[in-house]
Amino acid sequence: MIELPFYAGYTVAVFGLGKSGLAAARALTASGAEVWAWDDNEDRRAEAAAKDVPLVDLYTCNWLEPVSLILSPGIPHTHPEPHPVAALAREQGIEIIGDIELLGRAQPDARYLGITGTNGKSTTTAIAAHVLELSGRRSEAGGNLGEPVMTFEPLGSEGIYVLELSSYQLELTFSITFDVAVLLNISPDHLDRHGGMEGYVAAKRNIFRRQSEPRTAVVGIDDEISFGIFQELKAKGDQIVWPISAKTRAEGGVYVIEGVLFDDTEGQAVPALDLKDVENLTGQHNWQNAAAAYAACKAAQVPPPVIAACLRSFPGLAHRQERVGEIDGVLYVNDSKATNAEATARALACHDSIYWIAGGRAKEGGLAGLEPYFPKIAKAFLIGEAEADFAAFLDGKLDYERCGDLATALAAASAEAHGREGATVLLSPACASFDQFPNFEARGDAFRSAVRALSGETAREVLQ
Repeated sequence: MIELPFYAGYTVAVFGLGKSGLAAARALTASGAEVWAWDDNEDRRAEAAAKDVPLVDLYTCNWLEPVSLILSPGIPHTHPEPHPVAALAREQGIEIIGDIELLGRAQPDARYLGITGTNGKSTTTAIAAHVLELSGRRSEAGGNLGEPVMTFEPLGSEGIYVLELSSYQLELTFSITFDVAVLLNISPDHLDRHGGMEGYVAAKRNIFRRQSEPRTAVVGIDDEISFGIFQELKAKGDQIVWPISAKTRAEGGVYVIEGVLFDDTEGQAVPALDLKDVENLTGQHNWQNAAAAYAACKAAQVPPPVIAACLRSFPGLAHRQERVGEIDGVLYVNDSKATNAEATARALACHDSIYWIAGGRAKEGGLAGLEPYFPKIAKAFLIGEAEADFAAFLDGKLDYERCGDLATALAAASAEAHGREGATVLLSPACASFDQFPNFEARGDAFRSAVRALSGETAREVLQ
Protein backbone atom coordinates (compact mmCIF):
# COMPACT_ATOMS: atom_id res chain seq x y z
CA MET A 1 0.00 0.00 0.00
CA ILE A 2 1.17 3.53 -0.79
CA GLU A 3 1.85 5.66 2.28
CA LEU A 4 0.62 9.27 2.41
CA PRO A 5 2.28 10.70 5.57
CA PHE A 6 1.87 14.32 4.42
CA TYR A 7 -1.88 13.98 5.09
CA ALA A 8 -1.42 12.81 8.71
CA GLY A 9 -3.64 14.91 11.01
CA TYR A 10 -5.52 16.56 8.12
CA THR A 11 -9.13 16.00 7.07
CA VAL A 12 -9.51 14.56 3.57
CA ALA A 13 -12.81 13.93 1.80
CA VAL A 14 -13.17 10.94 -0.53
CA PHE A 15 -16.18 10.75 -2.83
CA GLY A 16 -16.85 7.63 -4.87
CA LEU A 17 -16.05 4.31 -3.20
CA GLY A 18 -15.43 2.01 -6.13
CA LYS A 19 -12.12 0.19 -6.31
CA SER A 20 -9.91 3.25 -6.62
CA GLY A 21 -11.85 5.40 -4.14
CA LEU A 22 -11.97 2.67 -1.53
CA ALA A 23 -8.24 2.01 -1.91
CA ALA A 24 -7.51 5.74 -1.56
CA ALA A 25 -9.66 6.01 1.57
CA ARG A 26 -7.91 3.03 3.17
CA ALA A 27 -4.44 4.35 2.32
CA LEU A 28 -5.31 7.77 3.76
CA THR A 29 -6.72 6.24 6.94
CA ALA A 30 -3.62 4.07 7.39
CA SER A 31 -1.48 7.20 6.95
CA GLY A 32 -3.14 9.05 9.82
CA ALA A 33 -5.53 11.28 7.90
CA GLU A 34 -9.05 11.97 9.16
CA VAL A 35 -11.04 10.52 6.27
CA TRP A 36 -14.55 11.58 5.36
CA ALA A 37 -15.70 9.01 2.81
CA TRP A 38 -19.02 8.88 0.98
CA ASP A 39 -20.73 7.34 -2.02
CA ASP A 40 -24.22 7.80 -3.43
CA ASN A 41 -24.53 4.00 -3.57
CA GLU A 42 -25.64 2.51 -0.24
CA ASP A 43 -24.02 -0.87 -0.95
CA ARG A 44 -20.65 0.77 -1.53
CA ARG A 45 -20.98 2.71 1.70
CA ALA A 46 -21.71 -0.54 3.52
CA GLU A 47 -18.66 -2.21 1.94
CA ALA A 48 -16.46 0.71 3.01
CA ALA A 49 -17.80 0.65 6.56
CA ALA A 50 -17.11 -3.08 6.76
CA LYS A 51 -13.46 -2.27 5.97
CA ASP A 52 -13.32 0.37 8.73
CA VAL A 53 -13.43 3.35 6.37
CA PRO A 54 -15.06 6.30 8.20
CA LEU A 55 -18.26 7.54 6.54
CA VAL A 56 -19.34 11.19 6.58
CA ASP A 57 -22.24 12.57 4.55
CA LEU A 58 -20.46 14.95 2.16
CA TYR A 59 -23.75 16.66 1.29
CA THR A 60 -24.19 17.99 4.83
CA CYS A 61 -20.64 18.16 6.28
CA ASN A 62 -18.66 21.29 7.16
CA TRP A 63 -16.60 21.95 4.03
CA LEU A 64 -14.32 24.36 5.91
CA GLU A 65 -12.42 21.38 7.34
CA PRO A 66 -11.18 19.15 4.44
CA VAL A 67 -7.96 20.14 2.69
CA SER A 68 -8.58 17.93 -0.37
CA LEU A 69 -11.39 16.11 -2.14
CA ILE A 70 -10.28 12.82 -3.68
CA LEU A 71 -12.80 12.30 -6.47
CA SER A 72 -13.35 9.07 -8.36
CA PRO A 73 -12.67 9.75 -12.05
CA GLY A 74 -16.13 8.74 -13.25
CA ILE A 75 -17.79 11.57 -11.29
CA PRO A 76 -18.16 14.87 -13.20
CA HIS A 77 -16.58 17.98 -11.70
CA THR A 78 -17.04 20.36 -14.65
CA HIS A 79 -19.18 19.12 -17.56
CA PRO A 80 -21.98 18.52 -18.29
CA GLU A 81 -22.42 19.99 -14.80
CA PRO A 82 -20.46 19.46 -11.58
CA HIS A 83 -21.68 16.80 -9.20
CA PRO A 84 -23.15 18.55 -6.12
CA VAL A 85 -20.34 17.26 -3.89
CA ALA A 86 -17.69 18.57 -6.29
CA ALA A 87 -19.52 21.91 -6.42
CA LEU A 88 -19.54 22.15 -2.62
CA ALA A 89 -15.79 21.54 -2.49
CA ARG A 90 -15.06 24.06 -5.21
CA GLU A 91 -17.15 26.74 -3.48
CA GLN A 92 -14.71 26.55 -0.56
CA GLY A 93 -11.62 26.53 -2.77
CA ILE A 94 -10.76 22.94 -1.88
CA GLU A 95 -8.52 21.13 -4.36
CA ILE A 96 -10.16 18.29 -6.32
CA ILE A 97 -7.71 15.55 -7.25
CA GLY A 98 -7.63 11.84 -8.07
CA ASP A 99 -5.77 8.82 -6.78
CA ILE A 100 -3.12 9.10 -9.54
CA GLU A 101 -2.22 12.52 -8.11
CA LEU A 102 -1.86 10.94 -4.66
CA LEU A 103 0.59 8.43 -6.10
CA GLY A 104 2.62 11.21 -7.72
CA ARG A 105 2.86 13.14 -4.45
CA ALA A 106 3.75 10.02 -2.45
CA GLN A 107 6.37 8.71 -4.90
CA PRO A 108 8.05 11.77 -6.43
CA ASP A 109 11.35 10.00 -7.08
CA ALA A 110 9.91 7.08 -9.05
CA ARG A 111 9.82 7.00 -12.84
CA TYR A 112 6.46 7.19 -14.61
CA LEU A 113 5.37 5.73 -17.93
CA GLY A 114 1.90 7.03 -18.83
CA ILE A 115 -0.31 5.73 -21.65
CA THR A 116 -3.47 7.35 -22.96
CA GLY A 117 -5.59 7.41 -26.11
CA THR A 118 -9.17 6.81 -27.11
CA ASN A 119 -8.50 3.18 -28.02
CA GLY A 120 -5.77 0.67 -27.35
CA LYS A 121 -4.43 2.05 -24.08
CA SER A 122 -5.25 -1.06 -22.01
CA THR A 123 -3.49 -3.41 -24.43
CA THR A 124 -0.50 -1.09 -24.76
CA THR A 125 -0.25 -0.79 -20.97
CA ALA A 126 -0.44 -4.57 -20.61
CA ILE A 127 2.28 -5.06 -23.25
CA ALA A 128 4.59 -2.50 -21.64
CA ALA A 129 4.06 -4.03 -18.19
CA HIS A 130 4.75 -7.51 -19.61
CA VAL A 131 8.03 -6.34 -21.19
CA LEU A 132 9.21 -4.54 -18.05
CA GLU A 133 8.39 -7.50 -15.82
CA LEU A 134 10.15 -10.05 -18.04
CA SER A 135 13.14 -7.78 -18.47
CA GLY A 136 13.63 -7.64 -14.71
CA ARG A 137 12.63 -4.03 -14.13
CA ARG A 138 11.05 -3.19 -10.77
CA SER A 139 7.61 -1.95 -11.80
CA GLU A 140 3.91 -1.77 -11.01
CA ALA A 141 1.11 -1.37 -13.56
CA GLY A 142 -2.46 -0.17 -13.20
CA GLY A 143 -4.54 3.00 -13.06
CA ASN A 144 -7.47 2.85 -15.44
CA LEU A 145 -6.52 -0.80 -15.99
CA GLY A 146 -6.12 -3.39 -13.26
CA GLU A 147 -5.37 -2.63 -9.64
CA PRO A 148 -5.91 0.80 -8.02
CA VAL A 149 -2.65 2.70 -7.70
CA MET A 150 -3.00 3.10 -3.93
CA THR A 151 -2.51 -0.67 -3.60
CA PHE A 152 0.89 -0.47 -5.33
CA GLU A 153 4.18 -1.08 -3.58
CA PRO A 154 6.32 2.03 -3.04
CA LEU A 155 9.10 1.80 -5.64
CA GLY A 156 11.19 4.91 -5.05
CA SER A 157 13.90 5.94 -7.49
CA GLU A 158 14.62 2.34 -8.56
CA GLY A 159 11.15 1.63 -9.92
CA ILE A 160 8.80 2.60 -12.71
CA TYR A 161 5.02 2.91 -12.56
CA VAL A 162 3.19 2.01 -15.79
CA LEU A 163 -0.14 3.84 -15.79
CA GLU A 164 -3.09 3.58 -18.13
CA LEU A 165 -4.72 7.01 -17.96
CA SER A 166 -8.20 8.04 -19.03
CA SER A 167 -9.04 11.62 -19.89
CA TYR A 168 -10.91 11.80 -16.57
CA GLN A 169 -7.80 10.79 -14.62
CA LEU A 170 -5.53 13.17 -16.49
CA GLU A 171 -7.81 16.07 -15.55
CA LEU A 172 -7.27 15.26 -11.87
CA THR A 173 -3.49 14.69 -12.02
CA PHE A 174 -1.10 17.63 -11.65
CA SER A 175 2.16 16.59 -9.95
CA ILE A 176 3.46 13.87 -12.26
CA THR A 177 5.79 14.74 -15.11
CA PHE A 178 5.94 11.55 -17.14
CA ASP A 179 9.36 10.21 -18.04
CA VAL A 180 7.68 8.47 -20.97
CA ALA A 181 4.28 9.70 -22.16
CA VAL A 182 2.33 7.80 -24.83
CA LEU A 183 -0.61 9.15 -26.84
CA LEU A 184 -1.98 6.45 -29.13
CA ASN A 185 -4.87 8.11 -30.94
CA ILE A 186 -7.79 10.48 -30.49
CA SER A 187 -11.34 10.15 -31.74
CA PRO A 188 -14.61 11.52 -30.29
CA ASP A 189 -15.43 9.97 -26.90
CA HIS A 190 -16.76 11.21 -23.56
CA LEU A 191 -17.49 14.58 -25.16
CA ASP A 192 -20.26 15.42 -22.70
CA ARG A 193 -17.77 15.14 -19.82
CA HIS A 194 -15.32 17.56 -21.43
CA GLY A 195 -17.64 20.15 -22.93
CA GLY A 196 -16.88 19.02 -26.47
CA MET A 197 -13.96 17.82 -28.56
CA GLU A 198 -11.66 20.69 -27.63
CA GLY A 199 -11.93 19.86 -23.93
CA TYR A 200 -11.40 16.14 -24.59
CA VAL A 201 -8.23 16.80 -26.60
CA ALA A 202 -6.97 19.20 -23.93
CA ALA A 203 -7.42 16.51 -21.26
CA LYS A 204 -5.43 14.00 -23.32
CA ARG A 205 -2.65 16.53 -23.95
CA ASN A 206 -2.09 16.80 -20.19
CA ILE A 207 0.04 13.66 -20.40
CA PHE A 208 2.82 15.79 -21.93
CA ARG A 209 2.66 18.50 -19.26
CA ARG A 210 6.11 19.88 -18.30
CA GLN A 211 8.04 17.24 -20.24
CA SER A 212 11.61 18.21 -21.16
CA GLU A 213 14.63 16.22 -22.34
CA PRO A 214 15.54 13.48 -21.67
CA ARG A 215 11.86 12.69 -21.18
CA THR A 216 10.16 11.14 -24.19
CA ALA A 217 6.80 11.65 -25.89
CA VAL A 218 5.57 8.71 -27.99
CA VAL A 219 2.80 9.91 -30.30
CA GLY A 220 0.59 8.07 -32.77
CA ILE A 221 0.36 9.75 -36.16
CA ASP A 222 -2.39 7.63 -37.74
CA ASP A 223 -5.21 10.07 -36.99
CA GLU A 224 -5.34 13.75 -37.83
CA ILE A 225 -5.61 15.15 -34.29
CA SER A 226 -2.75 13.08 -32.86
CA PHE A 227 -0.59 13.87 -35.89
CA GLY A 228 -1.19 17.57 -35.24
CA ILE A 229 -0.10 17.15 -31.61
CA PHE A 230 3.03 15.30 -32.77
CA GLN A 231 3.92 18.15 -35.12
CA GLU A 232 3.44 20.74 -32.38
CA LEU A 233 5.58 18.86 -29.87
CA LYS A 234 8.28 18.23 -32.45
CA ALA A 235 8.34 21.89 -33.46
CA LYS A 236 8.67 23.08 -29.85
CA GLY A 237 11.52 20.66 -29.17
CA ASP A 238 11.10 20.52 -25.39
CA GLN A 239 11.29 16.73 -25.12
CA ILE A 240 12.35 13.78 -27.26
CA VAL A 241 9.42 13.01 -29.61
CA TRP A 242 9.02 9.64 -31.34
CA PRO A 243 6.16 9.06 -33.80
CA ILE A 244 4.53 5.65 -34.09
CA SER A 245 2.39 4.26 -36.87
CA ALA A 246 0.72 1.04 -37.98
CA LYS A 247 -0.01 2.43 -41.46
CA THR A 248 3.01 4.27 -42.80
CA ARG A 249 6.70 4.98 -42.30
CA ALA A 250 7.25 7.14 -39.22
CA GLU A 251 10.65 8.70 -39.71
CA GLY A 252 12.60 8.83 -36.47
CA GLY A 253 10.13 6.59 -34.65
CA VAL A 254 8.65 3.09 -34.61
CA TYR A 255 6.29 1.84 -37.27
CA VAL A 256 4.77 -1.30 -38.80
CA ILE A 257 4.65 -2.05 -42.52
CA GLU A 258 2.85 -5.22 -43.65
CA GLY A 259 3.19 -6.65 -40.16
CA VAL A 260 6.90 -5.99 -39.70
CA LEU A 261 7.86 -3.65 -36.86
CA PHE A 262 10.68 -1.24 -37.70
CA ASP A 263 12.75 0.74 -35.19
CA ASP A 264 13.91 4.02 -36.77
CA THR A 265 14.53 5.89 -33.51
CA GLU A 266 18.25 5.93 -34.30
CA GLY A 267 17.78 6.53 -38.04
CA GLN A 268 18.52 2.94 -39.04
CA ALA A 269 15.00 1.58 -39.80
CA VAL A 270 15.90 -1.76 -38.22
CA PRO A 271 13.33 -4.56 -38.74
CA ALA A 272 12.85 -5.61 -35.12
CA LEU A 273 9.99 -8.13 -35.20
CA ASP A 274 7.50 -9.76 -37.57
CA LEU A 275 4.21 -9.25 -35.73
CA LYS A 276 2.39 -11.63 -38.07
CA ASP A 277 4.03 -14.40 -36.05
CA VAL A 278 2.65 -13.08 -32.73
CA GLU A 279 -0.78 -14.68 -32.23
CA ASN A 280 -2.02 -12.27 -29.57
CA LEU A 281 -1.10 -9.12 -31.49
CA THR A 282 -3.13 -9.57 -34.67
CA GLY A 283 -4.66 -6.71 -36.62
CA GLN A 284 -3.50 -3.22 -37.50
CA HIS A 285 -4.77 -1.77 -34.22
CA ASN A 286 -2.59 -4.19 -32.25
CA TRP A 287 0.35 -3.32 -34.47
CA GLN A 288 -0.04 0.27 -33.33
CA ASN A 289 -0.21 -0.91 -29.73
CA ALA A 290 2.94 -3.01 -30.20
CA ALA A 291 4.80 -0.11 -31.83
CA ALA A 292 3.84 2.20 -28.97
CA ALA A 293 4.84 -0.30 -26.28
CA TYR A 294 8.14 -1.02 -28.07
CA ALA A 295 8.94 2.70 -28.25
CA ALA A 296 7.92 3.30 -24.64
CA CYS A 297 10.01 0.43 -23.30
CA LYS A 298 13.02 1.49 -25.39
CA ALA A 299 12.66 4.99 -23.94
CA ALA A 300 12.62 3.30 -20.51
CA GLN A 301 16.06 1.82 -21.33
CA VAL A 302 15.01 -1.77 -22.10
CA PRO A 303 17.29 -3.16 -24.86
CA PRO A 304 15.47 -3.61 -28.20
CA PRO A 305 16.25 -7.36 -28.59
CA VAL A 306 14.78 -7.95 -25.13
CA ILE A 307 11.64 -5.97 -26.05
CA ALA A 308 11.17 -8.01 -29.23
CA ALA A 309 11.57 -11.30 -27.34
CA CYS A 310 9.04 -10.21 -24.71
CA LEU A 311 6.51 -9.13 -27.34
CA ARG A 312 6.54 -12.64 -28.77
CA SER A 313 5.30 -14.04 -25.46
CA PHE A 314 2.59 -11.45 -24.77
CA PRO A 315 -0.43 -13.47 -23.56
CA GLY A 316 -3.12 -11.01 -24.68
CA LEU A 317 -5.56 -8.92 -22.67
CA ALA A 318 -8.80 -10.15 -21.17
CA HIS A 319 -11.92 -8.71 -22.84
CA ARG A 320 -9.96 -7.27 -25.78
CA GLN A 321 -10.22 -9.64 -28.72
CA GLU A 322 -9.83 -12.48 -26.24
CA ARG A 323 -10.11 -15.84 -27.98
CA VAL A 324 -12.38 -17.72 -25.61
CA GLY A 325 -12.47 -20.97 -27.55
CA GLU A 326 -13.39 -22.81 -30.71
CA ILE A 327 -16.43 -25.08 -30.95
CA ASP A 328 -17.04 -27.17 -34.07
CA GLY A 329 -14.87 -24.88 -36.16
CA VAL A 330 -16.51 -21.66 -34.86
CA LEU A 331 -14.27 -19.17 -33.06
CA TYR A 332 -15.72 -17.31 -30.06
CA VAL A 333 -14.15 -13.92 -29.29
CA ASN A 334 -14.72 -11.74 -26.22
CA ASP A 335 -14.20 -8.08 -27.13
CA SER A 336 -16.34 -6.65 -24.33
CA LYS A 337 -13.91 -3.78 -23.84
CA ALA A 338 -14.97 -2.35 -27.21
CA THR A 339 -17.31 0.29 -25.82
CA ASN A 340 -17.44 2.54 -28.89
CA ALA A 341 -17.69 2.10 -32.65
CA GLU A 342 -14.03 2.77 -33.35
CA ALA A 343 -12.93 0.02 -30.96
CA THR A 344 -15.43 -2.36 -32.54
CA ALA A 345 -14.13 -1.51 -36.01
CA ARG A 346 -10.73 -2.83 -34.94
CA ALA A 347 -12.27 -6.20 -34.06
CA LEU A 348 -14.45 -6.43 -37.16
CA ALA A 349 -11.39 -5.81 -39.32
CA CYS A 350 -9.71 -8.95 -37.95
CA HIS A 351 -12.39 -11.54 -38.75
CA ASP A 352 -14.68 -12.81 -41.51
CA SER A 353 -18.09 -14.52 -41.48
CA ILE A 354 -18.91 -12.70 -38.25
CA TYR A 355 -21.93 -13.36 -36.06
CA TRP A 356 -21.79 -10.08 -34.21
CA ILE A 357 -23.26 -9.39 -30.75
CA ALA A 358 -23.66 -5.63 -30.29
CA GLY A 359 -25.50 -3.25 -28.01
CA GLY A 360 -25.70 -1.93 -24.48
CA ARG A 361 -25.73 1.71 -23.48
CA ALA A 362 -24.81 3.60 -26.65
CA LYS A 363 -22.25 6.36 -26.87
CA GLU A 364 -22.39 9.41 -29.07
CA GLY A 365 -22.30 8.41 -32.73
CA GLY A 366 -23.69 4.92 -32.21
CA LEU A 367 -22.55 2.60 -34.99
CA ALA A 368 -21.57 5.33 -37.44
CA GLY A 369 -18.39 4.51 -39.31
CA LEU A 370 -18.79 0.73 -39.21
CA GLU A 371 -20.46 0.45 -42.64
CA PRO A 372 -17.23 -0.59 -44.46
CA TYR A 373 -17.13 -3.72 -42.31
CA PHE A 374 -20.72 -4.84 -42.95
CA PRO A 375 -19.74 -7.23 -45.79
CA LYS A 376 -17.74 -9.21 -43.20
CA ILE A 377 -20.81 -9.66 -40.96
CA ALA A 378 -23.13 -12.60 -41.55
CA LYS A 379 -25.66 -11.36 -39.01
CA ALA A 380 -25.94 -9.01 -36.03
CA PHE A 381 -27.57 -9.90 -32.71
CA LEU A 382 -28.66 -6.79 -30.82
CA ILE A 383 -29.00 -6.30 -27.07
CA GLY A 384 -29.54 -3.67 -24.39
CA GLU A 385 -30.78 -0.09 -24.38
CA ALA A 386 -29.35 0.54 -27.84
CA GLU A 387 -31.21 -2.37 -29.44
CA ALA A 388 -33.99 -0.33 -31.09
CA ASP A 389 -31.68 2.45 -32.32
CA PHE A 390 -29.15 -0.03 -33.65
CA ALA A 391 -31.92 -1.97 -35.41
CA ALA A 392 -33.10 1.22 -37.10
CA PHE A 393 -29.53 2.03 -38.17
CA LEU A 394 -28.92 -1.47 -39.58
CA ASP A 395 -32.30 -1.83 -41.28
CA GLY A 396 -31.78 -2.50 -44.97
CA LYS A 397 -27.99 -2.67 -44.55
CA LEU A 398 -27.41 -5.84 -42.58
CA ASP A 399 -29.31 -8.92 -41.42
CA TYR A 400 -30.00 -8.59 -37.70
CA GLU A 401 -32.02 -10.04 -34.85
CA ARG A 402 -33.26 -8.20 -31.78
CA CYS A 403 -32.34 -10.37 -28.79
CA GLY A 404 -32.67 -8.15 -25.72
CA ASP A 405 -29.96 -9.68 -23.56
CA LEU A 406 -26.60 -11.36 -23.89
CA ALA A 407 -27.94 -14.81 -23.04
CA THR A 408 -30.43 -14.77 -25.90
CA ALA A 409 -27.94 -13.22 -28.31
CA LEU A 410 -25.23 -15.78 -27.65
CA ALA A 411 -27.65 -18.69 -27.97
CA ALA A 412 -28.98 -17.32 -31.27
CA ALA A 413 -25.54 -16.50 -32.67
CA SER A 414 -24.18 -19.89 -31.71
CA ALA A 415 -27.10 -21.69 -33.34
CA GLU A 416 -26.72 -19.78 -36.61
CA ALA A 417 -22.92 -20.08 -36.74
CA HIS A 418 -22.94 -23.80 -35.89
CA GLY A 419 -21.27 -25.92 -38.56
CA ARG A 420 -19.96 -22.93 -40.52
CA GLU A 421 -16.22 -23.52 -40.72
CA GLY A 422 -14.27 -20.29 -40.27
CA ALA A 423 -17.17 -18.39 -38.67
CA THR A 424 -16.62 -16.14 -35.65
CA VAL A 425 -19.10 -15.32 -32.89
CA LEU A 426 -17.88 -11.90 -31.78
CA LEU A 427 -19.00 -9.97 -28.71
CA SER A 428 -17.89 -6.44 -29.61
CA PRO A 429 -20.73 -4.28 -28.30
CA ALA A 430 -19.73 -0.75 -29.42
CA CYS A 431 -21.51 0.31 -26.22
CA ALA A 432 -20.97 0.78 -22.53
CA SER A 433 -22.22 -2.06 -20.33
CA PHE A 434 -24.04 -0.17 -17.60
CA ASP A 435 -27.58 -0.96 -18.76
CA GLN A 436 -27.25 -4.68 -17.95
CA PHE A 437 -23.83 -5.17 -16.30
CA PRO A 438 -21.82 -3.22 -13.70
CA ASN A 439 -18.84 -2.93 -16.08
CA PHE A 440 -17.40 -4.33 -19.29
CA GLU A 441 -15.43 -6.92 -17.31
CA ALA A 442 -18.61 -8.45 -15.91
CA ARG A 443 -20.12 -8.51 -19.40
CA GLY A 444 -17.05 -10.24 -20.81
CA ASP A 445 -16.86 -12.69 -17.91
CA ALA A 446 -20.47 -13.67 -18.51
CA PHE A 447 -19.80 -14.23 -22.22
CA ARG A 448 -16.68 -16.28 -21.50
CA SER A 449 -18.43 -18.47 -18.93
CA ALA A 450 -21.36 -19.09 -21.23
CA VAL A 451 -19.20 -20.02 -24.21
CA ARG A 452 -17.20 -22.47 -22.15
CA ALA A 453 -20.43 -24.09 -21.00
CA LEU A 454 -22.01 -24.38 -24.45
CA SER A 455 -21.19 -28.06 -24.75
CA GLY A 456 -23.28 -28.76 -21.65
CA GLU A 457 -25.54 -26.11 -20.23
CA THR A 458 -27.16 -23.61 -22.53
CA ALA A 459 -25.94 -20.04 -22.64
CA ARG A 460 -29.16 -18.90 -21.03
CA GLU A 461 -28.69 -21.21 -18.05
CA VAL A 462 -25.18 -19.91 -17.49
CA LEU A 463 -25.95 -16.23 -17.86
CA GLN A 464 -29.10 -16.08 -15.76
